[in-house]
Amino acid sequence: MATLTKERYKLGKFSGTPVALDGATLVAHAMRQVRPDVVAAYPITPQTVITEAFSEFVANGEVDTEFIQTESEHAALSACIGAAAAGGRTQTATSGPGLALMWEVMYVASGSRLPIVMHLCARALSAPINILCDHSDVMGIRDAGWIILLAETAQEAYDNAIQAVRIAEHPDVMLPVASVMDGFTTTHGVDRSEILPNEAVAEFVGVYRAPYSILDVAHPVTVGPLDFHDYYFEHKRQQLEAMERAREVIRRVGQEYGELTGRHYAALEPYRMEDAEVATLVIGSAAGTMRVVVDDLRRQGVRAGMVKLRCFRPFPGEELADLLSGVHAVGILDRSVSPGAASPPLFSEVSSALHQRGHAPQMHSYVYGLGGRTPGPAQFRQVYEELQAGKRAGAEGSLSTYLGLRE
Repeated sequence: MATLTKERYKLGKFSGTPVALDGATLVAHAMRQVRPDVVAAYPITPQTVITEAFSEFVANGEVDTEFIQTESEHAALSACIGAAAAGGRTQTATSGPGLALMWEVMYVASGSRLPIVMHLCARALSAPINILCDHSDVMGIRDAGWIILLAETAQEAYDNAIQAVRIAEHPDVMLPVASVMDGFTTTHGVDRSEILPNEAVAEFVGVYRAPYSILDVAHPVTVGPLDFHDYYFEHKRQQLEAMERAREVIRRVGQEYGELTGRHYAALEPYRMEDAEVATLVIGSAAGTMRVVVDDLRRQGVRAGMVKLRCFRPFPGEELADLLSGVHAVGILDRSVSPGAASPPLFSEVSSALHQRGHAPQMHSYVYGLGGRTPGPAQFRQVYEELQAGKRAGAEGSLSTYLGLRE
């Protein structure tokens, strides 16, 4: 793994080149700078911008990557699995229904301990047909054995795309990573961001040397073998242990990236939580709107706070319990649903984590923004008003309140 030279990077903070680009194009630039050996993908809205831009980098000779446009997303991830098993640094990108088509091979990638990086542009799942953002696709893979990072902004999507490589390829981890950003909101929204120099990214990610390769005939290995009751259980336990080790790796990589750029990353990002009495937990692009609401409430004397969840897998339950230890009430905002379940996915995770650790403030479930419906400050202000009033979320017979839902 690479070791950064602080003298080279001016006290450890490197100012990149300012650009005005959409998040998808920024991620394509991160891929160009990481220089993967193989990228296999199939176009699907809103991911297509990533692979279009990256294919231009390949065609122009800016990166020496084998770019494979496959006949489906299932084939794309299958090609990545073969390339990663051969020892290559491998990436793909997809959205919504494309991720659903990868379902079978998602488990093959993680079970084979292959450090593939996937750029996932979060999108609603049909039917009805919808190409806009919610987190249905992300939550559908929460048990697939992939590390899951979530970006709020285009800059964070770029930064996560670079860090994901180091995390996936770390010898203590060797698991695939899904680097997620909100479809259209982040993928197509143009923002002021910074692109690091190529040499800085190259030094940060280092050169990948796979511990095993199916092309190494002198040291033959088997990938994805038939594995019944004899050793399957033990191999799954090894996956779980690798996911646990990833916690510390994610922390260290985020800290080192902060030394390089001045932008430090952790599993959770608290905002005005030092003395908060009421708080919300959000993921993705909604965090920016929620900060505005928190600041406005603070000016009015309300001790409001917010926690942004950046790392969904492994879930940072212990850190979250510590952050919420002084809070009277917390609203958990889901941008997806789980029909027939006791509660939406994020609420279930938080509830389990807090109860297991003996800390259970009042927890209120809110669902917002399904199918790309844009959440506004008024909806988020409603959450804090209900938290202050101690009002139990949800109508009669429902655990959750549905923000912005027409009658």
